[in-house]
Amino acid sequence: MNDHTGLVSLSALEQRRLIGAKQISPVELLQACIARIEAVNPAVNALCQTDFDRALVQARVAEAAVMRGEALPLLHGLPVGVKDLEDSAGLRTTYGNIAHRDHVPQADCVLVQRLRAAGALIAAKTNTPDMGAGANTRNAVWGATGNPFDPMRNAGGSSGGSAVALACDMLPLASGSDLGGSLRIPAGYGRPAALDRRCRER
Repeated sequence: MNDHTGLVSLSALEQRRLIGAKQISPVELLQACIARIEAVNPAVNALCQTDFDRALVQARVAEAAVMRGEALPLLHGLPVGVKDLEDSAGLRTTYGNIAHRDHVPQADCVLVQRLRAAGALIAAKTNTPDMGAGANTRNAVWGATGNPFDPMRNAGGSSGGSAVALACDMLPLASGSDLGGSLRIPAGYGRPAALDRRCRER
C-alpha cells in the first residue's frame, strides 16, 4: 500500500490486521505516520518530541518477526504517542514544566513498559499543560497545541496533544490520562460545529 494518506486514515484495528496479514509492514506504517506528522504537526503542535530513529529500528525488528511467522502481540508494529507526563527511557519527558525541560528518564513508567511489551513502537511524546494541570494544552516548554478544526483555538486538555494527534491521523494510538476531564474535554472541543448542529436538530 503506497498511499500514505489512506494508510494513516485506517483505524488502529485495521492497521494491526494488515500487519498480521503481511499486507503492510510496521516500517511502512511508521514511515507513513512520519510523513503525516511532518506535514501536519507544525500547524497544530500536538507532538512535542519525536523518537523516529529508535522507532524505525524497532519497526524493522517488528517487521522481521512478522516475516518469520512469530506469534504477534496485540499492538505489534503500531506507532504510539505517549503523553509528556509519562516517563519513557531515553526520550525527553518534561511534564510541560520548565524545571524539567532537559529531563531524560532512565526507565519507562509502567504504562510505557506495557505498551512496549504489547509490541507498540514509541514514536513521539504528546503535548500537555504544565504538570498536566489545566483544561488546556499549553506550557512554557513546548507552547500551545491548536484545535484540529482551527489551530488558533484551544484543543482542551490535559490530553489535548494526544487527542489532536489522533484527530489529525498522525498516529493510530496515543496515551491519555484523566482526573478532572483531561480526556473528555479534548474530545468535546474536537467536535466539529456541523456535527453539533446535526445533534441539536435531532
